Amino acid sequence: MLSNLIWYLIIGAVAGWLAGKVVRGHGFGLAVDIIVGIVGAVIGGMLLSLIGITTYGLIGNIISSTFGAVVLLWLVRLLSPSQEKA
Repeated sequence: MLSNLIWYLIIGAVAGWLAGKVVRGHGFGLAVDIIVGIVGAVIGGMLLSLIGITTYGLIGNIISSTFGAVVLLWLVRLLSPSQEKA
């Protein structure tokens, strides 16, 4: 049970970091990357199952989680007020 939690955290961190690289160009720090990755895993799993795609194994979980995290960050970016850089 503890080993499963550790794997969820590792996959969440990797997926969140990858999504941060794709959407914003950098990660958000370990804690936020883990949260984004775990929430992204739920979103990615739901979206992929809706279109009939199932992933297996460590790489499949990372891909699914990263996909969901990218969608999550894209939605957050879309809904947040734009910040112009000076």
